[in-house]
Amino acid sequence: MRPNPLRRAWADGEVALGGWLAMPTSIAAEAMAALDLDYVCVDTQHGLVGYDASVPMLQAITLGTATPVVRVPWNEPGSIGKALDAGAMAVIVPMINDADEAGAALSATRYPPAGGRSFGPGRAQPVEGDDYFERANIDVACIPMIETSRGVERIDDILTIEGVDAIYVGPADLAVSLGEVPRTNGPALNEALDRIVAACRQHGVVPGIHGSADLLPQRVEQGFRMVTVVSDLVALRVKLAADVAQARGLDAEASNSLY
Repeated sequence: MRPNPLRRAWADGEVALGGWLAMPTSIAAEAMAALDLDYVCVDTQHGLVGYDASVPMLQAITLGTATPVVRVPWNEPGSIGKALDAGAMAVIVPMINDADEAGAALSATRYPPAGGRSFGPGRAQPVEGDDYFERANIDVACIPMIETSRGVERIDDILTIEGVDAIYVGPADLAVSLGEVPRTNGPALNEALDRIVAACRQHGVVPGIHGSADLLPQRVEQGFRMVTVVSDLVALRVKLAADVAQARGLDAEASNSLY
């Protein structure tokens, strides 16, 4: 199998930088894959991407050097298996609230006897090589999302599941769960983030988070080692707004701090 840049960054103790794709177009995927990123994630949960659109997007990502990642719609083995069979080398699984849910997500990414994944890597094996079956349980990453107060409360139990190498914080949902407004950087959210990072350090798990280039310095200082710094839809909206404001002579600043 080809090297997995995301896992290499984790092993080297580096901060892995990622891009996020919400629009169902391989052109955006190709453009993002050409950037200096460690991973590029196709969002099939809140993004506008269905399975048929995700396959050519994964093909475009594979042309670059970043690890192809898919955020699946839910913690459901069929969706996880199809994303992996299509060529994702990591899956981000939403709304993991306890160890049982984390274990179920992990099982869906592992072939027996380690898990319950069905064998049929239709695109993954031709692209990754004939040793795909032998290497998949080692190289494929299962990344549970922590995005509720319940998940934070049970973070230590979640991190004890062997095979969970990283978690990924969804700050918008987590803020809402904590009584704050989404897409803010409030005190309750940051207190929860500190707790998550401390638990990850204790268990030797990589803490990841959805973010932006603006927030990257703060997130790195907090201890996150996997940070999404750019999103196609957010970048498009920011640039469009800035150009229109400039054209109309408005004194407005566009911000790319949305997450």
